[in-house]
Amino acid sequence: MPQTTKAKTQEPVKSSKIGVVDSDKRSKTRRVVVSYLAKHPKYGKYVRQRTVLHVHDEKQESRNGDIVEVAPCRPMSKTKFWTLVRIVERRSAEAAALRSVKELQA
Repeated sequence: MPQTTKAKTQEPVKSSKIGVVDSDKRSKTRRVVVSYLAKHPKYGKYVRQRTVLHVHDEKQESRNGDIVEVAPCRPMSKTKFWTLVRIVERRSAEAAALRSVKELQA
């Protein structure tokens, strides 16, 4: 009786995130802030939270204020587990800072 080979089970595609480049001072590394709304467990109000990700940017093409898409990857260093997929929108650092201040006041 011939042996049947099982097809490899596909792992689910890991989710990518979209955030704003907060720092581009290090070589090939960017700090990206991802903001999201989370429901408070006790009061039920939605509060704004953020996650800071250290992202590998091989070509060093992103700058402060850019909106970028990042995806998880193998660990590149102690803190770097994400890689840059694409730049969604180019922005200046001043415009991004002004927008984040307005979001915090709202």
